[in-house]
Amino acid sequence: MKKSLFLVSAAVALLMTACSPKYDAPKAKLNRADFQKEIDGKMNDLYILKNAAGMEVTLMNFGARIVSVCVPDKDGRFADVTLGFDNIDGYLENKSDFGAFIGRYGNRINQGRINIDGVEYQLSVNDGAHSLHGGVKGFQYCMFDVEQQDDQHLTVSYTAADGEMGFPGQLKARANYTLTDSNAIVIEYEAVTDKPTIVNLTHHSYFNLTGKAQSVLDHLLMINADGYTPVDDTFMTTGDIACVEGTPMDFRQPTRIGERINDYGFEQLKNGNGYDHNWVLNTHCPNCLATLLCDPESGRTLKVYTNEPGIQVYTGNFLDGSLTGKHGIVYNQRAAICLETQHYPDSPNKADWPSVVLRPGETYKSLCIYQFGVCEKTGCDKQDGSRQPCCEKEQADCAK
Repeated sequence: MKKSLFLVSAAVALLMTACSPKYDAPKAKLNRADFQKEIDGKMNDLYILKNAAGMEVTLMNFGARIVSVCVPDKDGRFADVTLGFDNIDGYLENKSDFGAFIGRYGNRINQGRINIDGVEYQLSVNDGAHSLHGGVKGFQYCMFDVEQQDDQHLTVSYTAADGEMGFPGQLKARANYTLTDSNAIVIEYEAVTDKPTIVNLTHHSYFNLTGKAQSVLDHLLMINADGYTPVDDTFMTTGDIACVEGTPMDFRQPTRIGERINDYGFEQLKNGNGYDHNWVLNTHCPNCLATLLCDPESGRTLKVYTNEPGIQVYTGNFLDGSLTGKHGIVYNQRAAICLETQHYPDSPNKADWPSVVLRPGETYKSLCIYQFGVCEKTGCDKQDGSRQPCCEKEQADCAK
């Protein structure tokens, strides 16, 4: 009898295992069990999105972080094009923004001080004298609720308490993630509040299209922007909008990232330790191309679309080889680039800039699309007959 019960139990267990959804990420070589851990009373887990084209994206509850993004190169070979760790302990033990949902306010706020309707608020300060990415415990260090609808859709949500990190109002924030069959990650943010507050949500993946996480200096970058917001030596915006014309900040045509990044005779590159600036986008609708990134080696491309007025471009200037990420890869300086769609840094203290104030009865909405693809051509003929790395079709798209 005991033997029969054992066999029945074993059969049931086997059936349940066979029918259970498999959340391991084979292309990224991530094990779901390595991410399952209780944090702040909630269980962290790994979730996988996949489409008909074979693209694979993984996310987790902690910081609603994208852990991996596996996309094909020009020869159809898949690789993970984002930085991060291959277990939850890596994220808990190393302060980072890898793949994170950033809030309540992405980027910096001067001295951590804001004024809304004549009321002054002191926010959490964590970047010298400034508040950065929501303070000491911004959303990237919080546990989100995750609801996965199917293989290509999931929703993350987090409720920030009134006064959390000094921000006024209870803020209910959420984002819908969609992985399309055309290899786009569509992120749709929403937020509501019960008191006047400020909101600036963004995404903070570190991208390297080679899939090797070594350097992005040979990547080509286009930013559809005639202006940018200069910063002082504390990385705080000065309040000016400067023209990119004739400066190392001009990426209106696809340009190698490393071509001018070390030109520290240009004050802004010295102040930013490279590129760590907000560009003022020329785009006026989410159908307009905001940014193009292209890796001539693999042929992979990344196009960014948004309804936001700006994009922060950060070239991993403060990565220093002290972090070892997924699969034992050491992350050295400029191993990746971040493309953060957003309102401008310190907008609450710059009256002439687009407002970031959210009031009760209003709904904050923001859209970010990361569209992955491949170059149709990874070299272009120059007039002298030699070859230069560029993406012919994508370069034409940039002019649109």
